[in-house]
Amino acid sequence: MNIMINNTMLLQNKAAIYIKKYWFVYLLVIPGIIHNFIFRYVPIYGILIAFKEYKISKGILGSPWVGLKNFEEIFQNPYFYKVLWNTIIINIYNIVFGFTFIILLALLLNEIRFGILKKIIQTFVYLPNFLSWVIFSGLIMTILSPSDGPINILIQNAGGDPVYFLGKPQYFRAILIISGIVKSSGFATIIYLAAIAGINPEMYDCAILDGAHRGHIIWHITLPRIMPTIAVLLILNVANLFNSNFDQVFTLYSPLVWDTGDVISTYLYRAGLLEGRFEMGTALGLIFNVISLTLVVLTNKVIQKMDVTGIF
Repeated sequence: MNIMINNTMLLQNKAAIYIKKYWFVYLLVIPGIIHNFIFRYVPIYGILIAFKEYKISKGILGSPWVGLKNFEEIFQNPYFYKVLWNTIIINIYNIVFGFTFIILLALLLNEIRFGILKKIIQTFVYLPNFLSWVIFSGLIMTILSPSDGPINILIQNAGGDPVYFLGKPQYFRAILIISGIVKSSGFATIIYLAAIAGINPEMYDCAILDGAHRGHIIWHITLPRIMPTIAVLLILNVANLFNSNFDQVFTLYSPLVWDTGDVISTYLYRAGLLEGRFEMGTALGLIFNVISLTLVVLTNKVIQKMDVTGIF
């Protein structure tokens, strides 16, 4: 018992010394902690709306309790499953095509040996990330315009008829995925290039001396060394499987493409804000946040089974 008390006191003394030594670092962290507490944890109280028939005039506590009625209405609505399917399939495509493309792009950029050429390509890759979706969607609409868009001009010069791509449900998912890859690949590429830069260059020198070519080096040295980074970003992508980029979809879609392009975030916007059904929007958000958390935990466990460090 005395040993446990002594060990506890020793740990407390070490913690006090550490805090005293790095007090300025903790001081810098305090605003972030306060921000997260106010804007991330305090709003959790609003989950109660999902179990009530919410009336703004009565407030959260004053609104009548309805239990699981809102959830029953959601699961009985056939359109809910259409929105759910659209969200899942779009995000699965993003993971399969976008995630792998970004890794490949980072590896290709790392192989460029001409400094000026590498900087020029990186600038073009990073530039879309600094544009808002409103501006970027405007560029997409201009490029795909059926009247004077460059793609339709090429189609007409080849003897075809102009196509209203943003009004065709069969094209809309592909537009979302491609535009998402183009816009977001720059930021993710920076993360991978930073991880690659941390690899010991002596490993590459030894591999070259042993006669390894670039393919062997990438496969047996680069990829295994950045696998922890890949694992973390994969977990974050899986966490967003039931989410979607509201800005992207909202600025590009229209009722013409709701069958294939209406996703959870836009459905929440219409149901929760435009129609004023705050309890339904809260219930939907709660359902998908719980599912997303479950997917993160399961994905993290699978990655740990592969001897790769996860996020927990």
